[in-house]
Amino acid sequence: MGVLDRFKLDGKTALVTGCRRGIGRAFAVGLAEAGADIVGVSASLEKDSDVGKDIVKRGKSFVGYACDFSNREGLHDFIDQVNQDVGQIDILVNNAGTIMRAPAEVHSDEYWDKVLEVNLSAQFVLARSFGSKMLERETGKIIFTASVLTFQGGITVPGYAAAKGGIGQLTMALANEWAGRGVNVNAIAPGYIATDNNKALREDEKRNEQLTIRIPAGRWGTPEDLQGALIWLSSSASDYVHGSIVIVDGGWLGR
Repeated sequence: MGVLDRFKLDGKTALVTGCRRGIGRAFAVGLAEAGADIVGVSASLEKDSDVGKDIVKRGKSFVGYACDFSNREGLHDFIDQVNQDVGQIDILVNNAGTIMRAPAEVHSDEYWDKVLEVNLSAQFVLARSFGSKMLERETGKIIFTASVLTFQGGITVPGYAAAKGGIGQLTMALANEWAGRGVNVNAIAPGYIATDNNKALREDEKRNEQLTIRIPAGRWGTPEDLQGALIWLSSSASDYVHGSIVIVDGGWLGR
């Protein structure tokens, strides 16, 4: 097998959370272009979704679900439904997340609890549920979406920073237990990526300029900038990579 063949995902099924837009949509499309069939879920995914159409246009199958990851009972129902409808998940992309902004001194219990539930607790439940089946088969790939705030504190997003810090530790904790059993667990830490989540930030002329100047690459990233790292971590080309957090930030953290 040639080295480029090791990046192909033909015959694999990938579950991508938060697939409706932004980074998650780019992840789903990239995986399909690499050969994988896609199972997608978002909090409000339409039956006739645009991301589903994008996948089918590329000749791959798409099965979509709507699930609110802040509802633990609903999360377990979703997992049961995927196991019933789809069966084997070869690649789990734990990308879904939310962000709620308020200064720490007025950051409410509601904000804190929801962000931690969606961005950390649900991610563990999904990894445990689908990871246990990967362990039975002695093969599988799990990729979390971390953040530059896995390494930095951020401003007015204490819950988000805490959750993303937790994702970094969870990635290493699971890798420590599962690396020797055939399952790769890694993460991608995006920098400032232009998505709907940060539209207001980009439209703030002063703040946008401050951020862009600090990025050595001189621009915000796009969701497509993350696809290469994802395909690598999802493929056999990364079989000896465990517990790594791959930073894709235009040089932000090196500044």
